[in-house]
Amino acid sequence: MRLAQKLVIVLCSGFVALAFAGYFCGRGTVTAATAPGVRSGLTPTPPLGWNSYDAYSGDVTEAEVKANADYMAAHLRKYGWQYIVMDADWYFPHPKTDETQEKWEITMDGYCRLLPAPNRFPSSAGGQGLKPLADYIHSKGLKFGVHIMRGIPRAAMRKNLPIFGTAAHAQDIANQRNTCEWSTLMYGVDTSKLAGQAYYDSLVALLAKWGIDFIKADDMSMGRNPQGETYHAPEIEALSKAIDKCGRPIVLSLSPGPAPLNHVDHLRRYSNLWRISNDMWDNWRELKEHFKLCREWIPYIGPRQWPDADMLPFGRLCIRDFRDPERQSRFTHDEQTTLMTLWCVFRSPLMMGGDLPTLDSFSESLLTNQEVLNVDQNSSGNRELFVRGDQIAWTADVPGSRERYLAVFNLSDGSPAAVEVQWKELGLSGNCAVRDLWRKTDVGTYRDRFAPKLSPHGAGLYKIRPVS
Repeated sequence: MRLAQKLVIVLCSGFVALAFAGYFCGRGTVTAATAPGVRSGLTPTPPLGWNSYDAYSGDVTEAEVKANADYMAAHLRKYGWQYIVMDADWYFPHPKTDETQEKWEITMDGYCRLLPAPNRFPSSAGGQGLKPLADYIHSKGLKFGVHIMRGIPRAAMRKNLPIFGTAAHAQDIANQRNTCEWSTLMYGVDTSKLAGQAYYDSLVALLAKWGIDFIKADDMSMGRNPQGETYHAPEIEALSKAIDKCGRPIVLSLSPGPAPLNHVDHLRRYSNLWRISNDMWDNWRELKEHFKLCREWIPYIGPRQWPDADMLPFGRLCIRDFRDPERQSRFTHDEQTTLMTLWCVFRSPLMMGGDLPTLDSFSESLLTNQEVLNVDQNSSGNRELFVRGDQIAWTADVPGSRERYLAVFNLSDGSPAAVEVQWKELGLSGNCAVRDLWRKTDVGTYRDRFAPKLSPHGAGLYKIRPVS
């Protein structure tokens, strides 16, 4: 083919792709409402929700998603919880625990886009995709999110399927050296080509048509491939641009971590939240490591974009599709309180990981304490006060007042310990009234200092109000 002919095809493909994106989403042009950066208004506070992974790995069913949505609507929604996020592998009829996903049976349309497996999501039959499930979740006053993997399915590359709205095919944009470190499902996409952007445009357009409100994009901000690339900036940008032009407000969450601090400006520009750690489970050692991670990300807490400390592995975990047996969270009550206290004073997104319909009463009490959730949703000036051996303290301002939030932690494996904080460390003096937010009780007035006694692995969270 002559060069001139090739140029015509490429240019036409690009124009068709742009027109397609506008048509598919119901808009032909990018307006002020869909200009880049519109998503920054979607997360004025850290999102609160549930994610299916910790309970079901990649084997959740439509009935189970609905059951968790029902629970959230009935028990958690009034406290601000609103996102139901379905994690990986919803396109596999028969997901397994091995990593050879490239060989699994897969559900996909004729344009390289993954579809829900009808045997697990019966309402998707007849080409309806996830729209009926999204409609159900929306009817509960909630929002619906899905997990996607970076790239284009290897199965689509082998079949060389067309890219919607272009003359290109999967083999034209698939980068076979740009692979995922932990999955064999996808190849990276060459987004320097117009058809590469068109692929992401078509994928997001389909999700928007279904009514998706939240995308958790995996293999984006961590994971070395044969090219040595660990932060996939081109595909983050392509996905973000596709969302901006699709005409539907969609939150973009990047996973997993640890996201690189040297890319923080890029993260803030192209996403709403990003993971600061690898997958965290109900493991005390991993929880302790989060104190260092949160300390490093303090300067980048909000507004509107949020470092994400990962899910809350509470309640019933590993129900299906895990090598580990089903269990209740290994975290003690003190450790769960420590996790929630740190996440809230750090203003992390809160994504519950365990099965909601079988949630124990203690875990539910953590998720429904409005005074504690207010710290996550409405505080400012969040900062670490000190680290003194196994004792750590954080503080935050109560907007519009002289009050302070105070979080204290005893990370010791040994004995209970008093964690003393002097009011001058909070910028206060004299007498201050103390309210225990976890117990929802006023505990007294203290002069110059406060020293609550904490159990090993325990935490306290307080509101401090100057009275003289």
